[in-house]
Amino acid sequence: MSRSVLKQTDDALPIFSAARSRALIIGLCWIGSSMLGGCATYRPAPLPTAVELPHDVARLQGAPSDGRVLDLPTIERLVLLNNPDLRSARAQHDAAQAQMLQAGLLPNPAINGSIGYLISGVGDATAWTAGFSEDIRALITLSPRRQAAKAAAAQIDASLLWQEWQTIGKVRLLVVDLVEGERLRALQSHTLEQLAQRNRQLRQSVNQGNTDLTAAAPDFVAAADAQTAYDDLQRRLLSQHHDLAALLGLAADTAIALPAALEIPAADDARIRASARDIERRRPDLVALQLGYQAQEATLRAAVLAQFPMFSLGYAASQDNSRVRNGGPSITFDLPIFDRNQGTIAIAKATQQQLRDEYAARLSSAHGDIDALLTEQALARAQLADLLPTLPAAVHDADQATTAQQQGLIGLRTYVDLLVAAQSRQAAAITLQQTVLEQQVAMDTLLGTGMPDSLPQDVIAP
Repeated sequence: MSRSVLKQTDDALPIFSAARSRALIIGLCWIGSSMLGGCATYRPAPLPTAVELPHDVARLQGAPSDGRVLDLPTIERLVLLNNPDLRSARAQHDAAQAQMLQAGLLPNPAINGSIGYLISGVGDATAWTAGFSEDIRALITLSPRRQAAKAAAAQIDASLLWQEWQTIGKVRLLVVDLVEGERLRALQSHTLEQLAQRNRQLRQSVNQGNTDLTAAAPDFVAAADAQTAYDDLQRRLLSQHHDLAALLGLAADTAIALPAALEIPAADDARIRASARDIERRRPDLVALQLGYQAQEATLRAAVLAQFPMFSLGYAASQDNSRVRNGGPSITFDLPIFDRNQGTIAIAKATQQQLRDEYAARLSSAHGDIDALLTEQALARAQLADLLPTLPAAVHDADQATTAQQQGLIGLRTYVDLLVAAQSRQAAAITLQQTVLEQQVAMDTLLGTGMPDSLPQDVIAP
């Protein structure tokens, strides 16, 4: 080759190299802009500075606008729509769905490359290397990781449903306590009026010396005890009203119109025992534990498959400065000498056993609680059945005592004793009715009675 031709070639190399560099840079910029085009963007979301709770039930989402008395189904619906804790808990569903999306994504392939500009020597070209590879182990464990994420997302939904169900149970108990407590408060208020009237008369008689203080002392003590019980009931009802308002997302002093009385359902032990036999398919917390167990089983399978050493498969090509080109498959893998994923497998197995034991304990506890409640409710219903027939006679005696006292046939002291005795029986009946209703609410909560079929997964108890 002549010296002039060599000189022209040497002069052209920088131009050629610069052109290839510009093309490479432009290509990389285009690939980067294409990838960034599908990326998410960030926008700040500042926290609220103040939250004002409504002071009117009508301002709640889904509330009736006519101000009527709220029955129990309406209150339950309002709680599900407006309870602040449930609203914040439902954000877990979106997070679980995002985790399931992440677990199902294929691993990105890796691309590598380099350019070696000719600086000196006998070469006449720019050297370069290029290649791509894919993580094979990530592909092997992809299926169990997807199954684990899917089961975990379903577990979150079941846990949220259980939280909603427990909130409904709290609302039912509060409504029972408030309705029956108001009935009891009205009765105790009337009793206090009669006792106060008798105390005034007795105090006047003691002051005049007509009645010995020792003889009047039991009446004063009874009136003081009745006042203490009434004050305790008022404080309890106020606290329960505040709890109900909080569950509804209302201000504490909001007036809530509740029913005047609640109907006691008939006893049906056969239905309860039949429902208890398949409780693990209906109660959300047990369903959540089953789904959590399924997720852990998939996690354990993924950990076992991850014993396969880190393995990447791809293709690489290169050119040296003398334009010699090579190409072929490339393999990269770890030597499983020290770490064979045995720690992760041991953790996964221990967690699986823990979930299994927790599920068995929860299931056993549920059946034990149901059996105990059946026994307790049978006793409360029997006591109520024995007490109710005696109420008409006690009310009749109180009415006759009222007539006799108005006619001057009996003294105020005897009249109040008969009246208080009748009202004590009525108060005992209200207390027993409240106990039966509370036990029924607890039973429905334990059994998941009325639970909507919102979990289509066909879960199998481990």
